[in-house]
Amino acid sequence: MPRFPRPAVVAPAVVAIGLLAAAPAASDGPLVSNPHASAHFDLTRGQTPDSVVAERGGSADVSFAFARQVVKVTRERRVHVLATLPPEDHPRTALVNGAVTLGLARAQDGTLYVNYATGTDRTGVWRIPAGGGSPEQIAQLPPDGLPNGLALDERHGVLYVADSALGTVWRVPQSGGAPTAWARGAALTGLPGSADGFGANGIKVHKDAVWVTNTDRGTLLRIPVGADGSAGAVATRATGLDGVDDFVFPGHSDVVLAALSTSNEVALVRPDGTRDIVLTVQDGLSNPTSLAVRGRDLFVADAAYLTQRDPNLLKGRLNAYFARQ
Repeated sequence: MPRFPRPAVVAPAVVAIGLLAAAPAASDGPLVSNPHASAHFDLTRGQTPDSVVAERGGSADVSFAFARQVVKVTRERRVHVLATLPPEDHPRTALVNGAVTLGLARAQDGTLYVNYATGTDRTGVWRIPAGGGSPEQIAQLPPDGLPNGLALDERHGVLYVADSALGTVWRVPQSGGAPTAWARGAALTGLPGSADGFGANGIKVHKDAVWVTNTDRGTLLRIPVGADGSAGAVATRATGLDGVDDFVFPGHSDVVLAALSTSNEVALVRPDGTRDIVLTVQDGLSNPTSLAVRGRDLFVADAAYLTQRDPNLLKGRLNAYFARQ
């Protein structure tokens, strides 16, 4: 989540890294084909899509940051509200001031988990029943933090939260309970004196490690998970990812597709740190913040935090190259 204007809407976001060493053959065609807006949203109603997760059948779940909502966008482009987080009369949220719903994760049974940041005791992880319903807070996080990205490790029954303000990765039981400051350090904090101040942002669990982006520093980080669940040493896997927000692993390798929010781009990042731009503003991007993949369907949430124009959910088709990774 990069800096955004203060007027009607405010915001959070960012992205990441990781694919293979060689680029696909030219005969393979474009890495992402037929990019198009599968839904357009309304800025005046706070419909700034910050995080996205893909469902079966071509639908996707999206968090609207400033509407405090989680919605489902169907294959037929219909938008159904699954839950609305409770209003906060006097939000004091770090970095953004307003009450915002950010990172989103989905369990196998359809239960959704979302980060809600208010600057009050409502700040934390909330659970939404499968199919929608009343949200319930399952973990309280520090009110002076900004819980941004959210990742679920269902195999071990834990959630990981990237806190952009406190430069911390929190670990929370999936069933709910007290959070643990799992990883901290300079690599996860924003740059001193930065106008934005966004440190740890996007987060994913991949191959016995937690991967995190740092927006201010433009980095993609890998933190191994020890046999006892503890955090290992933070390693930088990519640099120069200006305005990075969230990211996704489209295959089994360490190749990453990352949202570069401020430049309106999606980058393919290889394990050696080299990258190619696969989507741009010409494809309809408007401050992309998050990506999701199911099969060969790619979804990109465009929050329009900076452009203030056409927040949308972009959809495209991944090249068969990704299926080989």
